[in-house]
Amino acid sequence: MKLSLCMIVKDEEKTLPKCLGSVRNVVDEIVVLDTGSTDSTVHIANKFGAKVHEFQWCNDFSAARNEALKYVTGDWVLVLDADESLAQKIVPQLQEAIHREEYLLINLVRQEVGAVQSPYSLVSRLFRHHPEIYFSRPYHALVDDSVTEILSKEPKWEVGYLQGVAILHSGYQKDVIDKNNKYAKAQAAMEQFLATHPDDPYVCSKLGALYVETGKISEGVELLARGVTTAEDNYDILYELYYHLGIAYSRVQNLKQAVAHYQAAIKLPIYPMLKLGAYNNLGNLFKTAGDLNHAKIAYENALKIDPNFATGHYNLGMTLKAMGLYTDAIACYQKAIGINPNYADAYQNLGVVLLKLGNLQASLAAFGRAIALHEKNNPQEAQRLRQGLQEMGLI
Repeated sequence: MKLSLCMIVKDEEKTLPKCLGSVRNVVDEIVVLDTGSTDSTVHIANKFGAKVHEFQWCNDFSAARNEALKYVTGDWVLVLDADESLAQKIVPQLQEAIHREEYLLINLVRQEVGAVQSPYSLVSRLFRHHPEIYFSRPYHALVDDSVTEILSKEPKWEVGYLQGVAILHSGYQKDVIDKNNKYAKAQAAMEQFLATHPDDPYVCSKLGALYVETGKISEGVELLARGVTTAEDNYDILYELYYHLGIAYSRVQNLKQAVAHYQAAIKLPIYPMLKLGAYNNLGNLFKTAGDLNHAKIAYENALKIDPNFATGHYNLGMTLKAMGLYTDAIACYQKAIGINPNYADAYQNLGVVLLKLGNLQASLAAFGRAIALHEKNNPQEAQRLRQGLQEMGLI
């Protein structure tokens, strides 16, 4: 089976090398549609052997992605953005899956590296090169609508998914969002789509979540609630709707409603890894409310799903520290640091607990590492921590 990478790009010279490098020995063809780059994006794509085509941007992601599809010659299509890379551990599973005759579409788990909210999502980025598969929706373009149409006419096909993280995505980090003005672009495109599709649960979910993120809580809640009433048995979208309703009610300090929506999200029959964000946020709510036992259970459930969830280990450590279980808290902080060696807050709170236990030398070592890491990303916190240690006569 011949596998083609299909991309649309514009001014991606900083991220494109990592993306293309991640598929260098995986895909048989690289198709890149450039929508007006003024940097070295096209030169980089050519260096990786890509077939580069030009397209005039028309503020419609689906139009651009469908144009790129025209140039694909492979049996299967893998879609990546320049700020994404393919996880190497998934490659054997991916190669096995595209040789199975029953699959039309294979969903992939994407990890949102550095995202403030949900760390994982399921994306429809690997599909058979079928003549009736095409992208729809001007923003968050996806092939799901056309795949649903094909499945209704050709029931021989199935939709599958790969176990484990397949795509690493860095585009949802706050500094990247701010720099690229992503929120404004997304809002304009989705509001235009909503005007003609007012009950579409997918756009209700995406635009509702965007409203909540940008402070338009009541507008976001209205859209998200509307989506819940129309999503029916589309469990993946229902999860997102309930999840973002949980966030919305958390923002307005309505603990009861927030907990109820996170719990509704968790109960849905979806891929377990996608529930990680709901479990973690639920734990945060309980911890803030002082319900440490339920917070502990929520974080432990998150870690059962993903033992490598560094934030989960840290949050569990904070809960155990609040419960006075210092030895267990230390173990959690150390696990978080083992997964993410640059976890400044984990080092800082490890120092706090070690100091409580009287292990001054180890405590100062942990504080020192925390200060060094804070200096890079949060110098004010580094100074605050250093000053606090000086006031206690520890340094």
